[in-house]
Amino acid sequence: QVFEQSEAAAPAELFYPTYDLSDFSWDSVNRTLNRTALTAEFRGAPSADPGGSFANGSLAFRVTAYEAGGRDQPLPSLLHTANSSKVEFVLDGVAPRGNSSRFLLEVATVEEPGVAQRLRSARSIDDEYTPTIFEMLSLVAEAQNGSSPRSFRQWKATAYGSARPRRQDGIECRPRGLQAANWTLPASGVVRAYFGEGVGSAFTASAINISFGGEDGAGYRERRYLSWSALLGFGQPPRDTFSPLVISIMAVALGTPALMLLVGTCLVLFAQRKRYSEYEPIN
Repeated sequence: QVFEQSEAAAPAELFYPTYDLSDFSWDSVNRTLNRTALTAEFRGAPSADPGGSFANGSLAFRVTAYEAGGRDQPLPSLLHTANSSKVEFVLDGVAPRGNSSRFLLEVATVEEPGVAQRLRSARSIDDEYTPTIFEMLSLVAEAQNGSSPRSFRQWKATAYGSARPRRQDGIECRPRGLQAANWTLPASGVVRAYFGEGVGSAFTASAINISFGGEDGAGYRERRYLSWSALLGFGQPPRDTFSPLVISIMAVALGTPALMLLVGTCLVLFAQRKRYSEYEPIN
């Protein structure tokens, strides 16, 4: 589901009617399926749109599969493995229903008994690959016995307001609390087709809302474009390490003062030794 929140700065949260993706009319994926690049796009719009918000716009999910590990070139430049795929959520040209609207995407998961979802946040001083963004978020499925993660969803704490994103196109992106979602998912035909009729009883469901934009909703209103990327995969989520550039900068920043201190100490010792060597006793 996609929510649209009105008057984000107001004390009480006010929402417009929800965009239920099960009521959307979707284009044929055969038009966008690229078997060479391993990409596909699912694009759609509400079957009924009385307000005309989707008259010149659409909602899409772009999927990219990977054959090997590496890093995406477009921002947010997510690090990926061969066991992961990227899903990009795109709103393009959709008219907001208010002057200060911002959108929220509900991300739902279904897990076997004994597996729980946990939201992790990791911060780093290295922003070489995603400038000005220092936080990585992960939704990890972990067994209650403490074994290694089963699966993950990972994303940077940013969205973008351009099809060719740059640093200045960043839009604030924040997760809202992870909670049980058994009251919504059993109605999903896709989920029931994959997991069977046991969803909600034999399986557990949880959901988290991802909000996009600041308090005034200006991020989307000005550009009418929003793109948010997340990585889905099995096992441990990829971990970014310090890049060679950051390591070099840190080495120079920390090494230069130490080198200056060492050189200064040597000069002082040399000057003292020279002074004592020039001293001549009276007798």
